Amino acid sequence: MTSQADTAADQRYAAFRHGAFLRFWVARFLATFSTQIVSVAVGWQIYDLTRNPFDLGLVGIIQFAPALLLVLVTGVVADRFGRRLIMALSAFLEALCALALLVLSVRGLAGPIPIFAVLAAFGIARAFFGPASASLVANLVPAEDFANAVAWNSSAWQMATIVGPVAGGLLYGISSEAAYGTAMTFMLVSSLLVISIPKPAQRTETDKPTLDTLFAGFRYIWGEKIVLGAISLDLFAVLLSGAVALLPVYARDILELGPWGLGLLRAAPGIGAIFVAIWLAGHPLRDHAGLIMFFFVAMFGVFTAIFGVSTVPWLSIFALAMIGATDMISVYVRETLIQLWTPDEVRGRVNAVNGVFVGASNELGEFRAGTMAALIGTVPAVVFGGVGAVAVAGLWAFLFPELRKVRHLEGRH
Repeated sequence: MTSQADTAADQRYAAFRHGAFLRFWVARFLATFSTQIVSVAVGWQIYDLTRNPFDLGLVGIIQFAPALLLVLVTGVVADRFGRRLIMALSAFLEALCALALLVLSVRGLAGPIPIFAVLAAFGIARAFFGPASASLVANLVPAEDFANAVAWNSSAWQMATIVGPVAGGLLYGISSEAAYGTAMTFMLVSSLLVISIPKPAQRTETDKPTLDTLFAGFRYIWGEKIVLGAISLDLFAVLLSGAVALLPVYARDILELGPWGLGLLRAAPGIGAIFVAIWLAGHPLRDHAGLIMFFFVAMFGVFTAIFGVSTVPWLSIFALAMIGATDMISVYVRETLIQLWTPDEVRGRVNAVNGVFVGASNELGEFRAGTMAALIGTVPAVVFGGVGAVAVAGLWAFLFPELRKVRHLEGRH
């Protein structure tokens, strides 16, 4: 009995047997933690300055634009150069952006334009950070431990989304300078941790880049319908249902919770997701992975609609926690499929395209929510998105039968 328990524990923490992954995990956590602090602080600061939900939507679109415009560059860079170095330099640039926001806050702000300018640079750093960090994981652990690494890698992001927003709200309650200064410090530590990882083995292309190599990520995804279906499902579901950009409106005007309450609302999805991520680390999906993903994407939309209509703080927090829990299933299935089914030599380009899809679903989803809220009201905008996510889950199950029929999360390469 004890031997079986020890074996189960070893399997649950298999990825952490590799020291390089442990450093990566901590660095990823710190980078995401800092990003969450900046996100809460910027959202509250912008809404304080303008009281216009449309400007909250602009925060998302400005950060997403670089990933879209540079998609052909960021993926090639991740495949042709050291992913570890690219990730470290990106985290360092994010630290410089946090420093710029700190300086702007100290000097005083009359409008949102300077913040938008810094967020554009922040978006550039994130555009390079995403493909490099997503692709680096597969170089740090053997294939048999990769699904476990995906679950724990997702947990780093989710844990940061729990404590980061709460910390951001508390720190911003002290001062904007405290929030941005803390974010800058942890981003620097993240950069140093990444650069300390021993250089891993990586299959790189040395031929001169051509249009064919630049578009290799798009070509692979289009040819692999399971990967295409998984990525596009996330794109359209979250694009329609994303309501994170409107949380400052709920915290201030609907639920009347204040800055600390905004941090709690931002943390709630992560609370639900982290429990699911930890459970998945010890209990990976062994059958019917495709059907399970479609079901939980639909439930993601249901709980989004519930959050939209709620005016009771505890129900709103519960709905947000369930949004995170249901989304975690989709993230786990999608990321495992993409990384294990993609050859290492094109993994950076595939992850760059995936990053654009994820960015579109998040940042463009925030822009969609902010725009619709300005036109028809906050609550109708959120409810419309939740219903749309349910519809997308049903439509994609019909359009991508290959994805629906996926049973086991196993790589082809």
